[in-house]
Amino acid sequence: MPKPATSTAPPAPRPTEAELEILQALWRLGPSTVRGVLDHLGSRTGYTTVLKIMQIMHEKGLVSRDERGRTHVYRPAQPEAQTQRRLAADLINRAFGGSARKLVAAALSARRATPQELDEIRKLLDEMKGAKP
Repeated sequence: MPKPATSTAPPAPRPTEAELEILQALWRLGPSTVRGVLDHLGSRTGYTTVLKIMQIMHEKGLVSRDERGRTHVYRPAQPEAQTQRRLAADLINRAFGGSARKLVAAALSARRATPQELDEIRKLLDEMKGAKP
């Protein structure tokens, strides 16, 4: 008896630095045109550069594109938190040998955390400690 087909899409590729900057703009702005993203990014880059990067991102599956109107509207293919978790897991595996402790230690020693951030981290750790596996 043949196995039923499963629709497990391959994970989205890791965005480049420029692609991540555009994703961050889209997460802040919501669905946007190339012009909207360009305006958000400022004059650091040109329209055709942003357009080309967003077209590549569409081909890679990092963004979706609504082509119904004259102007295409782009939106992130995945929510910000999901992308951040995937990138963090990749970083933990590649740079820290799979150790979340080493990642946290490196992050806290690389940049001084504010007292408010430390309180939020403590709350998060307390919540995770109390959570059932």
